[in-house]
Amino acid sequence: MTVSGLERLVHAGKPFAGQRVGLLTHPAAITSDGRHAAHALLDAGTDLRALFGPEHGVLGTAQAGESESAATDSSTGLPVYDTYNHSVEHLSGMLAEARIDVLAVDLQNAGARFFTYESSLYDALAAAAMVGVRVCVLDRPNPLGGQAVAGPILDEAYSSFVGRAPIPVRHGMTMGELGGLFAARLGVEAPEVVTLAGWDPARLFSATGLPWVPPSPNLPTPISALIYPGTCFLEGTNVSVGRGTTTPFELLGAPWLDRGFAERLRAAEPAGIAVREAYATPAFDRYAGQLICGAQLHVTDPEAVDPLTVGVTVLCALRDGWLGRLRFRDKHFDLLAGSDRLRTALNKGCSAEEILDEWREPARRFAEVEREPYLLYARDGEC
Repeated sequence: MTVSGLERLVHAGKPFAGQRVGLLTHPAAITSDGRHAAHALLDAGTDLRALFGPEHGVLGTAQAGESESAATDSSTGLPVYDTYNHSVEHLSGMLAEARIDVLAVDLQNAGARFFTYESSLYDALAAAAMVGVRVCVLDRPNPLGGQAVAGPILDEAYSSFVGRAPIPVRHGMTMGELGGLFAARLGVEAPEVVTLAGWDPARLFSATGLPWVPPSPNLPTPISALIYPGTCFLEGTNVSVGRGTTTPFELLGAPWLDRGFAERLRAAEPAGIAVREAYATPAFDRYAGQLICGAQLHVTDPEAVDPLTVGVTVLCALRDGWLGRLRFRDKHFDLLAGSDRLRTALNKGCSAEEILDEWREPARRFAEVEREPYLLYARDGEC
């Protein structure tokens, strides 16, 4: 079984002795027996002074693109600072106000570049350097494993809170490993990392033996997290990704689609996926209260699924069948993709294989060269 950085730290005894500590965290930061990181650290004698919340908040009650307002945590009595999508200067002011020596970061990422916890770590490193606060990452597994690397690499001109650094969508790194890469890019001191024990980068989250706590309200299961790096591209279109249903990122649809969408996806035979014609009425988000028609992607073999292939297959099916109805929210779609190249390729009529082939060599080079100095866990075979 995999042992998280948090659990290793508290079992070692007296974590951060003599230091005033802040904790950037959320509900998925738990021990194997379900204790939240804040309580685990307090019980171990840590001088924990403040909590810092990312997107969705410390309690995880906020929806996508939202956070919980600053308050006092009712469970611990500690002050809570809302860090979501603030400037580095604002974040540095929060750290200074909290009067801490160390910022511990315990965030379960989703393994995709546009998941904002990675940007929260990037900005926290920059802000902490401004005020002389050390950063310590309590590492957790990448739920997609650490072997496969795929998808487009961010063009620096498209840097945003859904992607700060030039890395692929599926980067195959943990938060601890990303911390080293981000620090080098920023030119700041690398964070201390309390590493995982027993993690096999070749396996998905289900092999860790750890309990799954949704890192976002819309990633309720490891399967939704597996599909997310591919179907999240649709957030930049006028197609629903299933927010407001019980199967976000697995159920895709729109009022203007018909059963032909599922038929096209089924004909493409994406590996590890069975496609079902599906209908739903989202309770919130896009097309809330409206009947949508589309498809549900049922994962039949998680090890065979390549989410980037799935995502591009879906986009090509939408373009080929509903060119007059599909719309790109150009700026947001391009920020998710990391440039305008994916949108341009789709508009030019490029096939899914042509698009995927363009990504392969840059992703291979990133895996074998650019990320190599920052890996903390051995990888076997090809990425």
